[in-house]
Amino acid sequence: MKQEEKYMKSAIRQAKKAYALQEVPIGCVIVQKERIIARGYNRRNTEGNALAHAELSAIRKASKKTGDWRLEDCTMYVTLEPCQMCAGAIVQSRMKKVVIGCMNPKAGCAGSVINLLQMEQFNHQVEIEQGVLEEECSEMLSSFFRELRLKKKKQSGKD
Repeated sequence: MKQEEKYMKSAIRQAKKAYALQEVPIGCVIVQKERIIARGYNRRNTEGNALAHAELSAIRKASKKTGDWRLEDCTMYVTLEPCQMCAGAIVQSRMKKVVIGCMNPKAGCAGSVINLLQMEQFNHQVEIEQGVLEEECSEMLSSFFRELRLKKKKQSGKD
């Protein structure tokens, strides 16, 4: 197993924690010197907070662990392409690289809708690698939304 796959599997384990809470299953880990230093998963509904994204949680923990807001020698592994808020935080944290499981054509800001991670106008650009364990990441999200639609259909009495 390649190193990228090993760390993405850890991010997938985080996403499964979100899934268990009936949250959109997005997970993230941050790696420094071949060690996971922070983990995060989506908790927006659980916390009732729009800021409770997997990436922001992991960045907060990594900064606390390293004692620095600059994460210049770190790589983030995330199961779904970051949104605009998370992409901005990734740039602000000076993250070296982001490894993405699957892309998000509706809201992704690492190349799908816009690429905030590599804008020349910013003082920092982030290296991107896409498609690591893409099928597994994508299938988890598809299953979640399929189940959600079925649940809503049953609740509305349209069996």
